[in-house]
Amino acid sequence: MNAFAISGPANETVTLTVSGDWSIRQGLPSLAPLRQRLGEVSGVHRMRIGSTDLGKWDSALLTFVLMVDTLCREKSIGVDTSTLPSGLRKLLDLATATPAQTQQKKPPPPFLARVGTSALHEGRNLLRSVSFLGESLIAFAQLVRGRARYRRADLWLTIQECGAQALPIVSVISLLVGMIFAFVGAIQLKQFGADIYVANLVAVAMAREMAAVMTGIVLAGRTGAAFAAQIGAMQGNEEIDALSTLGVSPIEFLVLPRMLALIIMTPLLCIYANALGIFGGFIVGIGTLNVTPIAYLLQTQAAVTLGDFAVGIVKGSVFGALIAVTGCLRGIEAGRSAAAVGAAATSAVVSGILAIIITDAAFAVLLNILGL
Repeated sequence: MNAFAISGPANETVTLTVSGDWSIRQGLPSLAPLRQRLGEVSGVHRMRIGSTDLGKWDSALLTFVLMVDTLCREKSIGVDTSTLPSGLRKLLDLATATPAQTQQKKPPPPFLARVGTSALHEGRNLLRSVSFLGESLIAFAQLVRGRARYRRADLWLTIQECGAQALPIVSVISLLVGMIFAFVGAIQLKQFGADIYVANLVAVAMAREMAAVMTGIVLAGRTGAAFAAQIGAMQGNEEIDALSTLGVSPIEFLVLPRMLALIIMTPLLCIYANALGIFGGFIVGIGTLNVTPIAYLLQTQAAVTLGDFAVGIVKGSVFGALIAVTGCLRGIEAGRSAAAVGAAATSAVVSGILAIIITDAAFAVLLNILGL
């Protein structure tokens, strides 16, 4: 039974004696009697903790002694534990050896130091990206020479994942984008009696810009994130290290099939998105405007050329390569934890969409310079 007795004071010292068996199952005794005794007497400067007929004990006794020590410190009373068993004294020394750590707020670094650190960090990221792009080009050259080491089954599986399985979402978005363009154009062109030119607006916008851009954004959010998560999980499981140990290039084995799949499938999805977008505009045109189906189709045929479709297809190929490289890069750079895999997937989506928008802007400037 957990028990203690209080005697004193004598010579400004109060003695607390523990006895019997102490077990955590029996709970801890209340310190109220000791608190009351210390409140009744004055001039106490020392507390001696001893033991008499002490039997078996566990952490309950250690916890009780620490509670007594805390109470005495609050009242500025010293504690003497020299008469306790040696094993208990050692545990007390271990429990009180590490002082409480106080968190000190460090002053923030100067502004120029933060700018320099950020610039160095971004520079290292840019260097890694350029290095990864160079390795990807080397792997592509190895493919052209017939020396790339990858599994054809992985290539066909990736083509199916980023091609056929992406058709539903590409269909919905392309159809709705075409309809939205037709609605916007109809509202404005109706004011001038130029309803028929809605066909021009939808066809040119889809062929040159929106089909490739919307398909790229869909694939960046769907396929780019999947690539980053897959390769990031492999990085966490040390599978990429195993490939390097076996003498197999991770770029050829993992990145090359994914890059080929997107380069092949993105232009095909762009052609499909063109058809769905123009069809969406066709539905709105003949449904809300005084335009016959034949007139709408003839105006569409006159508005766009094969060159317009070629521009969109080339953009789609470039966007596919960017999505694949970005997703795989984020996956390889991922840490070895579950949180790192999620961060890599998020970063792949953001980086992929940003790369698509920047590249599309560069295409717009280049095509304007060339007069295309």
